[in-house]
Amino acid sequence: MSTITDDRQQAVELSIGGMTCASCANRIERKLNKLDGVTATVNYATEKASVTFPADVDPRRLVAEVEKAGYTAGLPAPPHAETAGQEPQDELGPLRNRLITAVVLAVPVVAMAMVPLLQFTNWQWLSLTLTAPVVVYAGWPFHKAAWTNLRHGAATMDTLISIGTLAALGWSLWALFFGTAGMPGMTHPFEITIERTDGSGAIYLETAAAVTAFILAGRYFEARSKRRAGAALRALLDLGAKDVAVLRDGVETRIPADQLQTGDTFVVRPGEKIATDGLVLEGASAVDASMLTGESVPVDVRPGDAVTGATVNAGGRLVVRATRVGGDTRLAQMAKLVEEAQTGKAQVQRLADRISGVFVPIVIALAVGTLGFWLGTGDGVGAAFTAAVAVLIIACPCALGLATPTALLVGTGRGAQLGILIRGPEVLESTRRIDTVVLDKTGTVTEGKMTLSEVHVAEGESEAEVLRLAGALEHASEHPIAQAVAAGAADRFGDLPAPEDFANVEGLGVQGVVDGHAVLVGRPRLLADWSQHLPPDLERRLHSAQAAGRTAVAVGWDGEARAVLVVADAVKPTSKEAVRQLAALGLAPVLLTGDNEAAARTVATEVGIDEVIAEVLPADKVDVVKRLQAEGRVVAMVGDGVNDAAALAQADLGLAMGTGTDAAIEASDLTLVRGDLRVAADAIRLSRRTLTTIKGNLFWAFAYNVAALPLAALGLLNPMIAGAAMAFSSVFVVSNSLRLRRFR
Repeated sequence: MSTITDDRQQAVELSIGGMTCASCANRIERKLNKLDGVTATVNYATEKASVTFPADVDPRRLVAEVEKAGYTAGLPAPPHAETAGQEPQDELGPLRNRLITAVVLAVPVVAMAMVPLLQFTNWQWLSLTLTAPVVVYAGWPFHKAAWTNLRHGAATMDTLISIGTLAALGWSLWALFFGTAGMPGMTHPFEITIERTDGSGAIYLETAAAVTAFILAGRYFEARSKRRAGAALRALLDLGAKDVAVLRDGVETRIPADQLQTGDTFVVRPGEKIATDGLVLEGASAVDASMLTGESVPVDVRPGDAVTGATVNAGGRLVVRATRVGGDTRLAQMAKLVEEAQTGKAQVQRLADRISGVFVPIVIALAVGTLGFWLGTGDGVGAAFTAAVAVLIIACPCALGLATPTALLVGTGRGAQLGILIRGPEVLESTRRIDTVVLDKTGTVTEGKMTLSEVHVAEGESEAEVLRLAGALEHASEHPIAQAVAAGAADRFGDLPAPEDFANVEGLGVQGVVDGHAVLVGRPRLLADWSQHLPPDLERRLHSAQAAGRTAVAVGWDGEARAVLVVADAVKPTSKEAVRQLAALGLAPVLLTGDNEAAARTVATEVGIDEVIAEVLPADKVDVVKRLQAEGRVVAMVGDGVNDAAALAQADLGLAMGTGTDAAIEASDLTLVRGDLRVAADAIRLSRRTLTTIKGNLFWAFAYNVAALPLAALGLLNPMIAGAAMAFSSVFVVSNSLRLRRFR
């Protein structure tokens, strides 16, 4: 399934399987880019390859190239084969089974090797029985990846793990069957001595088992966070209406929304989601489109107006003709934007893999050199092989498998206590380089809902009376602005009287009788139609509110205009402090909104932001982020709506407010559980601290093992030194990670 981009080029998105690290993605990318006219980017996180290729090339050739590199690839399934909201199969199952097997079997092996009291007669044979399935079955993904790497002349973390664990198992087998290690009564005394040995009495089974278990645990947690990459699309598609009332021959019939066709006429009742993009044929209503547009003010629609699928009908009954269905709708296009943004994200080369790429060849060369040196000195084959294998064993640092997961586990745990959810290790890389933070206005800097903010009354009028009469009338209306006025009045004065003769004047406001007064609430034009004109002072207040991008409502009764009520999306009380904290972290704040320029400027001034980008559509939000990135800025985006999802995915760091939509949360890297923007500054600080801890862990994970390499090369390494180096590096990594619990 490819999409034609022009007469000469077409594009396809392949799903890739079998990648174990970022260098796998780079290898596939290089392989595809070697083909004439092909441009490919491979994303390790989403396991997708975006490929542009000549129109005369069969897409199956691309699949064959990926398979030649030792990985699997698949073309996209036809649209009807995919079901929105369908539960994905449990891809983590096999990895979880390997991890459980490794942990259950490795614990007794390590315990027996480290505690002499547990070393009963022939304990070494039980160790072998437990270790073999750990190394062969649980560690199979590492061996398979190492073999693939070997065929392509590359070395990664997998190569190091595979060589180290197989060397430890292989040497132990030799020592058990051909050396003295298999003799009944053999023990590993708990002593750390440095002396030459031929190695025939030493086994390294606990090293092989523990390394496999530790690193599988790290891979499992990484895979679990990576698997959620596609959830943003499912969350977006789940926003649409599930079923719809179609009008056929004047009769309403409910059908699944995905069966709607262009030209069908359907009914939308108050409170229902609009099933697809269409044109209003009958009825008038207010449509809450904030989830898609980010604009807090609902849109009034009447016959001839366009409506968008997944928005909510907040007012009266509408009859709509479908103009776009399926993949052509605005919601589907937004889902595509999110997917493109995720796929186009820069790959974060994992530090461990980068180090391994240099470290592995050095270790292998050192092992070969050690073997050659001791064979040349005539010390015997046993002693030479002991020294060479010891080099391979000590070079496989189990702490490396702990370095990232433990810091992540503690950092994310502390984050959760503070209301911050961190998606995975790639996120932390981004936080270090961020220099610009783009803040969505509605629901992020502001409350995201209309509230009564100001009451201006004519001379001689009582504010209490204005709110009592206007609130009572507006309470009978379903319009969101009316509801904001009613809620504001009820908050200040409690119960409101019930109106009589209530009527909705389409597009202008409402009228009715409250406590014997003929009340009008709405646009000034409604009052003018009844010869009720605003006095100059109220006229000024009304224009001033509108100039600031707020919504002003006129109130009149008994033949006179009496007040102007101002409804606005209020700024959160913590937003100003949050902007100050973000600036203190060296970030330049930018306010981004689909709202009008005046409303945006008012909010920006209130919270202390200089740079404002207003009146942008959802697709334009992505373009704004791309434009800032093109200027060389590293962008963090904070948002909460569906309309922010694609921009959150495109940004170098996406932060979603937990009070927002699932689509925004799934597309983000960090989720702020509370709706408090100050948590964004905490999240960036915690992420930077966690990244620093991971780097410190990686350094020490290698340092302990590198320090022991000379001992191994000199043939002075006994099993207790190997075990101690492994244990000390692990203890250091864990205790260093635990310091994150003190983050404030």
